[in-house]
Amino acid sequence: MASTYESVLCVKNEVMIYKIPPRPSNRGYRAADWKLDQPDWKGRLRIVAKGNDCEIKLEDKSSGELFAQCPVDAHPGIAVEAVMDSSRYFVIRLVNDNGQNAFIGMGFADRADSFDFNVAIQDHFKWVKQTKQLAEEEKKAQLDPGPKLDLGFKEGQTIKINLGGGVSI
Repeated sequence: MASTYESVLCVKNEVMIYKIPPRPSNRGYRAADWKLDQPDWKGRLRIVAKGNDCEIKLEDKSSGELFAQCPVDAHPGIAVEAVMDSSRYFVIRLVNDNGQNAFIGMGFADRADSFDFNVAIQDHFKWVKQTKQLAEEEKKAQLDPGPKLDLGFKEGQTIKINLGGGVSI
């Protein structure tokens, strides 16, 4: 039942959203191509995990109303992509209820915020990987428990312990 509750992995109160031009090449996006001094939206970012699922939610700072959401299915992956020329900016894939995708630019005023964002997503997927490995190991142990180790005394068996000074028990 652990997957039924929602846990907040990261909250950043200042995030900027930008409309971005189409990707110019296969090399990746560049934040310098965006209008960094004129963000299209400012608000709060929350990274939320529910079981193995992770989602980035962009919300209004004052009302908490949902602006957009980005389901993250793998990291690194297509849902969150770092730009080539800055550690503070990312391109994220928004998905609406109809399944339509849109790519937008997202940036932080501070490098520490961008680091926290990146680490929160990495930690979630590291936890998912470890959980899967533990489940596989438990299945293997149930299928082949191996010989049971019996460390108990047999009937009539005794031991002798020397405590030094010639005293033995």
